[in-house]
Amino acid sequence: MLHVVKKIKKFFFDPKARQDFLAAQGVYNKMLDEPYLKMRFNSKFGRELNLENPTTFNEKLQWLKLHDRKSIYTTMVDKYAVKQYVSDRIGAEYVIPTLGVWNSFDEIDFDSLPDQFVLKCTHDSGGLVIVKDKSRLDRKKAQSRIDESLKRNYFYLGREWPYKDVRPRILAEQFMQDGNSEVLNVYKIFNFNGEPRIIQVIQGDKTKSETIDYFDVEWNLLKFRQNYPNSEAPLKRPETLEEMLFLAKKLAADAPPFIRTDFYEANGRVYFSEFTFYSDSGMAAFHPFEWDLKLGSWIKLPMER
Repeated sequence: MLHVVKKIKKFFFDPKARQDFLAAQGVYNKMLDEPYLKMRFNSKFGRELNLENPTTFNEKLQWLKLHDRKSIYTTMVDKYAVKQYVSDRIGAEYVIPTLGVWNSFDEIDFDSLPDQFVLKCTHDSGGLVIVKDKSRLDRKKAQSRIDESLKRNYFYLGREWPYKDVRPRILAEQFMQDGNSEVLNVYKIFNFNGEPRIIQVIQGDKTKSETIDYFDVEWNLLKFRQNYPNSEAPLKRPETLEEMLFLAKKLAADAPPFIRTDFYEANGRVYFSEFTFYSDSGMAAFHPFEWDLKLGSWIKLPMER
């Protein structure tokens, strides 16, 4: 009950939280993309979005949402279709094995699935069910989560155009772990005009202890943060770093001025996770702010070349 009261208070007394809630409920879905992004940007950063002469990383990602729209991007964010796309470019050995794909939860043949697997929706980032023991899976709860995701068009929340026409489906993948570790580090490589330049490392992904650190390609720690704290202990350089950077560059060769290529390292092997065109939807502040400008200078938009 106390949690509910806090949410209600936040809705009435915090304009940013109220806008976030209304956006998630689809209240702004009929707004045109540009005024919507200007409204959301102003709410997040407390300043106007400059689309005429964007300079920061976050501003340039908003510009790309509006002006860089190619049909192949839809394939690249479809969590099922992207597997073939990646296999064709770097090899099937880097793709997490698929266990099944279905249009609805009722179609899932649970008897054919192993004791451990992951369910996710192909068209957004919210419908995720991690199954570590099939015999203990609460199917009703899992179905509620998946069905809610299937109804949602992820495009409307951040106007990330590639998601707009992705076909909503349910995907089952092999459960990945590294030795005894069940929460893999995620290595998210920021590519600027085809060149890998920054590695964002997430530890404790989607847990209460999640931390995020940033490194250059030589594995030097960069002193900035965004929406999560940095880790307290030094992070060991992954054994497969050079391989990840090589693969990132291959995948970013024909990509837009900015794209993030995400990987896992498990048992000495690299696995592709996903493409992200707009890191944090271009709505996460940098601390200190100078990094927003620095990363922005690395994105060369068409009119800057």
